[in-house]
Amino acid sequence: MSGTIVLTTEMIWVLGILGLTVFLFISEIVRVDVAAVMIMMLIGLLGVVPFAPDLVPGDKIFSGFASNAVISIIAVIILGKSLDKTGLMNKLASLILRFGGTTEKRIVPIISGTVGVISGLMQNVGAAALFMSVIKRISMRADLPMSRLLMPMGFCAILGGTLTLIGSSPLILLNDLIATSNEMLPDGVEPMAGFGMFSVTPLGLALIFTGVIYFTIFGPYVLPVKKGTQDQDFSTVDYFRKLYGLKGDIFEIHVQYDSPLKGKSVAEAEELFGHRIAVIGLYQNRDMRISPAHDIKIESGAVLALLGSREDIQDICKSMELKCYGLLKHFAEVLSAATAGVSEVVVPPRSHMIGKSLQDIRMRRTYGTSVLAVNRGGQVIRGNLRDLPLQAGDTLVLHSLWEDMVALEKNPDFVVVSSDFPHDVILHEKLPHALIISAVTFGLVIFSDLRISVSLMSGAIAMIVAGVLTMDEAYKSVSWQSVFLLASLIPLVLAMESTGTAAWIAIQTINILGDVPFWVLQGAVAMLATIFTLLMSNVGATVLLVPLAVNMAVLSGADPAMFALTVAISTSNSFLIPTHQVNALIMGPGGYRNADFIRAGSIMTILFLVVSLIMLNLLF
Repeated sequence: MSGTIVLTTEMIWVLGILGLTVFLFISEIVRVDVAAVMIMMLIGLLGVVPFAPDLVPGDKIFSGFASNAVISIIAVIILGKSLDKTGLMNKLASLILRFGGTTEKRIVPIISGTVGVISGLMQNVGAAALFMSVIKRISMRADLPMSRLLMPMGFCAILGGTLTLIGSSPLILLNDLIATSNEMLPDGVEPMAGFGMFSVTPLGLALIFTGVIYFTIFGPYVLPVKKGTQDQDFSTVDYFRKLYGLKGDIFEIHVQYDSPLKGKSVAEAEELFGHRIAVIGLYQNRDMRISPAHDIKIESGAVLALLGSREDIQDICKSMELKCYGLLKHFAEVLSAATAGVSEVVVPPRSHMIGKSLQDIRMRRTYGTSVLAVNRGGQVIRGNLRDLPLQAGDTLVLHSLWEDMVALEKNPDFVVVSSDFPHDVILHEKLPHALIISAVTFGLVIFSDLRISVSLMSGAIAMIVAGVLTMDEAYKSVSWQSVFLLASLIPLVLAMESTGTAAWIAIQTINILGDVPFWVLQGAVAMLATIFTLLMSNVGATVLLVPLAVNMAVLSGADPAMFALTVAISTSNSFLIPTHQVNALIMGPGGYRNADFIRAGSIMTILFLVVSLIMLNLLF
């Protein structure tokens, strides 16, 4: 069989470029996107070198930037950012926090399963990042190490990328690669059909379910108990704890009919608490107020959000016979770490606030912030701060909604010192618009004959026109590294197919394996894709291996479309080392080492291979 295709000069050039690509990706001498652009330009420049062949026509060198896959990735990112901007994802995260309980066996499957499903509709890195703050809060409340929660969430985010055809870059790219391979199929071989939006959903659900079950049963044995960077001395939480004694614990108090707080004002309630605890939220008569004004009266049936140390709040609840709840219900969304928190502002020398007391300024009513402490010349002042005249250089420690802090940044009377808070204003009023646009967009993807890229980009543009996202925010949200990586590798695919290099490699591979059943070849393809994705980006692995897999399938009489899908699915099998973006994201906060990924990821890798191959053969 090896004699059916003769190795040509063009093939040797492509093999050399292929080897250079793999070397650049593995060695990381330059960033992967820079490496991809270098390869694209090398292929283009060879056309003008006298002793080198023209591997790809000049008008096709930049064709990747207009490909269906690249436009789809850009649109998916914009759609995901738009939904996040409306607070939808935060609402969902808070709902999970409310019903997740405090035990590891309940928290892990609920969060991991939810993140897995969300990852099928947005970039898995974005889904994982969204739940980082939620897991941090749960870790503090339930006294569970983040290392026991982050890895299950991260692995299921990766698994969720197999849920739909827009869940991961390899699957978005798949139909384009199939179309390219169709042009080079031998005579008599029926062209491959592309896959639909939800063609892979049963497979993705099986993989997510496998991941959830794996960590629910074996998590206690394979997950480490460690402190991550979130718990180190330089963290923001630890900074406020050490300097001001603020641990960031928030509890809910339900005011009963016979409660001593009934009829008291917010200021009187804080005085009863000995000014050790701040009332940062009040919910009564279906009206929610953050940093409620001091003169507001507390009625029976009201719910208070209290900020202070866990010990102080528990002591107050015990002495006053109040019902305290550590897991927030009414304030779960509005006081989440993504929406509100503690920050510092300084009173500058020319501020109009100098000489005025906090009562005169009415910080709560005017700026929506609760003053927790004042740092004056290194001396921390706590307690009753209402009558304290402000001086130049005073540092005020505030609790507020981040959107109020964004507004305060524009006030020349204060200088906001804290900068690591979300500056995006949540547009709750745009949530209905975003939901309708998303529903119409996915309806077009599922039920219309439009290309996926056209349907998704129409939804992305609709989000901008509806005011959910500005054009500048859309530009900033796009991962241009991923865009250039994907688009720049497409000319290499064209070169591999047009010169017959992919077919030649396939023949050599089959000759090495010998006469084996097609499912053995499929398993070899899946393992090769798994190895490649650990050594380079999943996009690079997909681009390099799909042409090879298609040619192997054609030569062995198997279904080439299923072999191509096997590659696109298997490039999500990235659990052994933290090379995947999601694994890199959770490594620091979870305090993980490479050995931790090897221990937990080795079993997950085997499970992924077994489940994915079984489901692929059952479905296709």
